[in-house]
Amino acid sequence: MEKLTYEAAVKKAQLVERNPQSMLDPLRVSMHDEGDILNLAQQIQNADKQLKNSTCQKLSIILEQIRMLQAQAVDILKESSHNSLLHSAACNFTKKPGHIYHLYERATGQNYFSMLSPEEWSCGGSVDPHTYKGSYRLEHDLSWTPVEKIKQHDDKMKWVEECMEKALAGRRGTPMAIDFNLSSNTLK
Repeated sequence: MEKLTYEAAVKKAQLVERNPQSMLDPLRVSMHDEGDILNLAQQIQNADKQLKNSTCQKLSIILEQIRMLQAQAVDILKESSHNSLLHSAACNFTKKPGHIYHLYERATGQNYFSMLSPEEWSCGGSVDPHTYKGSYRLEHDLSWTPVEKIKQHDDKMKWVEECMEKALAGRRGTPMAIDFNLSSNTLK
């Protein structure tokens, strides 16, 4: 920390202006020694440094939140694009939310949905000549969940429903307590 000169300390300390109309003795009110002014200036300098550190810390937290929100926005855009591609796949039946459909690719490059899984193709004695691309469940919000992530999705939705039930109970006079202690897989 830099050492203050008396002149710099007087400027930094910004002493209260004298009021010549005051009933107090102006000499007595304005009396101070050099050490007092240096201590006051040092105190101001320390406060400035602490405030700067505190502000930088708060801003760094906000920066991390901005980065997290940007990453979430990118994930949402990727998910939306993927859902759009799945909705544009050829299909000869009406897709219903809650059902699992299987995506295949023809040799021509056309993607299409089938109700038959790869296992069901082979049960009939024939082998599907098309490339299996994955199985997805159509959700009620018309998004698609890969079968390997259905349990995670269902756990997340169960947690959301529990939160909504507690919020409704809170409106009826029951104290609302939402448990944010989640397993690491619930919100992924």
